[in-house]
Amino acid sequence: MKYVIHNQVVLARAPEGPLAAYLVAFANALGAQGYSVERLKVQVRIAARFSQWLKQRGVGARDIRFDHTILYLRYRIRHVRGQSCVNDRAALRHLIDFLRSEGVIAVEKAATRRVPPAEICAQAYAEYLRDAQALVAVTIINYVPFVRDFLHYCFGDGKVTLSRLRAADVVGFVQLNAPRLHLKRAKLMTTALRSFLRYVRSRGDVTLDLAAAVPVVANWSMPSIPRAISADQTRQLLASIDRHTAVGRRNYAILLLLARLGLRSGEVAFLELDDIDWGSGQLNVRGKSGQRNELPLPADVGKAIAGYLQNGRPPSASRRVFLSARAPITGFGPNGVGSLVRRSLQRAGIDAPTTGAHQFRHGLATQMLNHGASISEIGGVLGHRCPQTTKIYCKVDIKALRTLALPWPGGVR
Repeated sequence: MKYVIHNQVVLARAPEGPLAAYLVAFANALGAQGYSVERLKVQVRIAARFSQWLKQRGVGARDIRFDHTILYLRYRIRHVRGQSCVNDRAALRHLIDFLRSEGVIAVEKAATRRVPPAEICAQAYAEYLRDAQALVAVTIINYVPFVRDFLHYCFGDGKVTLSRLRAADVVGFVQLNAPRLHLKRAKLMTTALRSFLRYVRSRGDVTLDLAAAVPVVANWSMPSIPRAISADQTRQLLASIDRHTAVGRRNYAILLLLARLGLRSGEVAFLELDDIDWGSGQLNVRGKSGQRNELPLPADVGKAIAGYLQNGRPPSASRRVFLSARAPITGFGPNGVGSLVRRSLQRAGIDAPTTGAHQFRHGLATQMLNHGASISEIGGVLGHRCPQTTKIYCKVDIKALRTLALPWPGGVR
């Protein structure tokens, strides 16, 4: 007798074992995450076989542990001939996650391990930045790895005795690491060190003003021309996108946001449905440090987003505008936007200045400058709070200008 689990998911017989009562809810959860019917069938059938195996070994629902999935996979490999077990591992991981989320089984505690003293000190500093300084998560994520590396450089895996720190330790660490880093990363490293050393001095762990010992990284004002994608390359890229598919409509809308509004990859990734005011044609963008920027929504960008929302975006409870195309359906991440740009450029055969998303931001600013926009106007569109940040786009490419120079009358002298 056949047993219907979820719409088109049918088992040859009624499920057995401790998980039989949870298979329908498991199937519904997979369906809500956007899995196709075929993938859903495979995962439910694997869960049913696992439940039957648990019954044979007398394991109750509350006694299930992740180790049981490992034992089951070994059993399948040894005893099941002529059937592939390639999907079992992922399906069982999804099943265990579902059972934990439903409270059927307890979350297992990870094996305790010795946390290095340097890591404990770095995490205490992170809590200080978050709770006392109220810094945004991105800043903390950028600062803490440098501090962790500094502590490891000074103390290794041993005890962290901050009172033993000396100026030579600070200078040695910067001299070792600065040459390996991009200029901006090197400056970020020294900023993080000064912050940390002021923090430990305020706590009384050190008495010396070691923050003053942090070397200054040489800062040549705007050393290079911004790498901007050209207007022709942008048009070629947008024309190469197949907008007859759901993925194509999504990618086109993302690339158009980058090109027409100069948004950062994170600003595109974290854009939510409520950030779009269709009535007034406004876009509310979350910029750096949490600030909000209201930007006009160009007609072509709005049309592209609407096309994706109506005929491309998968059904989901997520409020993010752009979602992954494959299950589990989740919101885009900043790295995902960068990967999308890289793949799109490769498919279009475009030899762009870089493979990242930031070149569209440079490209928009350069085009605005060429059309006579002021520094303040460009900064307003890009969300710059400091005019100095925008001035990088006023730099002149001397090598390119030489090709436009008129010959000196009478020839070279």
